[in-house]
Amino acid sequence: MFDLILRGDQVVTPQGTGAWDVCVKGDTIAAIAAPGTFADEQAGRVIDARGKIVIPGGIDPHIHSSWYIPAIEEGGEVTMTDGPDIVSRAAIHGGTTTLLDFATWQQDRTIEEVINVRKQDWTGKCYTDYGYHIMLQGAIPPEVLPQVAEAIQDGYPSIKIFTTDITPSRKGRKITHGHIWEIFKVLKKEGGIGAIHAEDDEIVMHMYDVLQREGRTGFENLAEVHNSMSEDLSFRRIILLAEHVDGTPLYMMHVSAASGVAAIEAARAKGFPIYGETLHQYLMFTHEHYKRPNGQIYHTYPSLKETSDQDALWEGQLRGSISTVATDEICCTLSTKTQGHRIDDTTGGNAGCEPRVSVMYTEMVKKRGYSLAKFTDLVSANAAKIMGMYPKKGALAAGSDADITVLDPGQKRTVTAARLHESDYTPWEGYEAEVWPSLTVLRGKVMMQDGEFYGDVKDGQMLKRKVDEAIRNRPVI
Repeated sequence: MFDLILRGDQVVTPQGTGAWDVCVKGDTIAAIAAPGTFADEQAGRVIDARGKIVIPGGIDPHIHSSWYIPAIEEGGEVTMTDGPDIVSRAAIHGGTTTLLDFATWQQDRTIEEVINVRKQDWTGKCYTDYGYHIMLQGAIPPEVLPQVAEAIQDGYPSIKIFTTDITPSRKGRKITHGHIWEIFKVLKKEGGIGAIHAEDDEIVMHMYDVLQREGRTGFENLAEVHNSMSEDLSFRRIILLAEHVDGTPLYMMHVSAASGVAAIEAARAKGFPIYGETLHQYLMFTHEHYKRPNGQIYHTYPSLKETSDQDALWEGQLRGSISTVATDEICCTLSTKTQGHRIDDTTGGNAGCEPRVSVMYTEMVKKRGYSLAKFTDLVSANAAKIMGMYPKKGALAAGSDADITVLDPGQKRTVTAARLHESDYTPWEGYEAEVWPSLTVLRGKVMMQDGEFYGDVKDGQMLKRKVDEAIRNRPVI
């Protein structure tokens, strides 16, 4: 007796897409069966998803909740972005069932302490399952390196590293290459993966100086600061450093430029274990969007680039250099998002977790002819594989968690902030989505159906992860 049978004719499984019945028992998928193998009477509940698209729950591998937003003016009020309760509820409505956030190490704390602090932020406050990357910052004392090793072994294998302070006001984020070298040694030995925000800090800070000297300090000039050359220099330098540490695996976060795509592709061609992540902001918007009213809503760091960079990101998905599409989620109000007007005070990130899956289906499958399998890889399966959650997550397969999203072509909609569940604005206002989730299931529980929400804030569970050896040794996806 199953708890749920979901019958579909476009079900995306690791073995292919077709007509399958997804049979759920408790938290897990008990069987993927041919249609009609089991009668309705053999399940407590049967859902007919024929005519719709059935995929594993979406995975967003890069979000920030309860995230610190510095004050614009010295002595001003510091704000925090919305917490996991808001972000995860929006994620469920958008067909995403797993989120990866960050536990940020600070100089006066151990890594174990910052993980415990983050657990307090999330435990019993989240509708999706979730995990953490460990974010390191600044100079790394030698005594922290064994803590990194312990964290990797304890299920936190992805270590976030900044090669830039991003803005002059955020001094202390950048990790120098000597310290990165030491971190890479630990990652390689312990089975971790570097999650890298790579920009050349000298170029970035030089361009801040240049634009300030020239009086061109409006945020519409951000693409000149966080430019393509900076991405090219930093990507190639960090890759070369990782190659010198016996091929330390890398996950390049928010790839924004053609130069970053090219650097990843060149390294993968040599068999180096590197994977690229882009954001749907970069795929959909360019620096020209900064000139629109409230143009800050399109921005995240690094900056938006040219249409030629967008072309390279789309091509990179097909060629393998771009493996995942994330959001860099920052869920805040429009007033907070637009409070900065300068190149050095504009708020990054976007409230984009909810529309991600539907927008990407529209852009990938309907407009560009991607297969359903390729689309599913980019919004779910690849993140699970790279980040050590597969096949528990990211797969419709026997033994996998029963995380299921049903996309309904009959629920085409115009995206508006009023219909979303995140914030009072959306960069995708007016976008015509060809599908929308009609059902989201988390570990066998129907969390959302036809817009009705059934989740409990205690439903989310924290994930411990271990990156597969194949992922760490060669570019297998």
